[in-house]
Amino acid sequence: MNRKELTEQIFSKQSFLCVGLDTDLRKIPQHLLDDEDPIFSFNKAIIDATAPWCVSYKPNLAFYEAAGVKGLAAFERTMAYLRQRYPHHFIIADAKRGDIGNTSKMYARTFFEQYDVDALTVAPYMGEDSVTPFLGYAGKWVVLLALTSNMGSHDFQMLPTAGQQANKQERLFERVLRVSQQWADPENMMYVVGATQGSLFADIRRLAPSHFLLVPGVGAQGGSLEEVCRYGMTGDCGLLVNSSRGIIYASQGTDFAKAAADAAHELQQQMQEQLKKAL
Repeated sequence: MNRKELTEQIFSKQSFLCVGLDTDLRKIPQHLLDDEDPIFSFNKAIIDATAPWCVSYKPNLAFYEAAGVKGLAAFERTMAYLRQRYPHHFIIADAKRGDIGNTSKMYARTFFEQYDVDALTVAPYMGEDSVTPFLGYAGKWVVLLALTSNMGSHDFQMLPTAGQQANKQERLFERVLRVSQQWADPENMMYVVGATQGSLFADIRRLAPSHFLLVPGVGAQGGSLEEVCRYGMTGDCGLLVNSSRGIIYASQGTDFAKAAADAAHELQQQMQEQLKKAL
């Protein structure tokens, strides 16, 4: 999916919601555990319920790998179901890959050829040659970690480094933003910026004014949608705001799908108001 197609979906649905499919067998409703493939059963119900209110889905690979071969099979079934039934939704595999070039080529082949996702989260720590193998696929995106939502993000991401100009320092996340833009453009690279970073979105936009941002941390982690939009929204929105636990675990009863739909719809309504205000 290219940027124009993604933007059209956002304005058509008046939503920039990404639903995180962080499916944990220990948290899904108990009545699903008797199903042959409980992970897929849960995902299918969540997808069918929330599809009208979101433009994107983000399965986190850790939750599938934790269930072994059956979990990976459920992930593959989920990807196939999305492609078949909801081809206009943007699929992000949250796998945070990134290794030496030859290994990254294999990761890219796995997610872009085998699973046919639209985007993959990638860690920038190993530098350019670990990222560029993901950038050779037409219509596919790298979502590069820049400033994350977790408490430990400041351990490294805020460290001062030598800046581009003499006697000027820049924080590590700023260096990631500046240097990585030499590898790709806003048509195939996004950045992960946590909703909990608040006004730092202004610093992000100073360096990356037109890139899409994938924004986790709204909902269960306490990030403010209004603050994210105030500092981060662009003329074509430029945001995909993710909510995982707040939607998919809105209920653990037999009404879990309806509860997820209600939670997604509520966020969509808030997003619609933000789009009206900003644009």
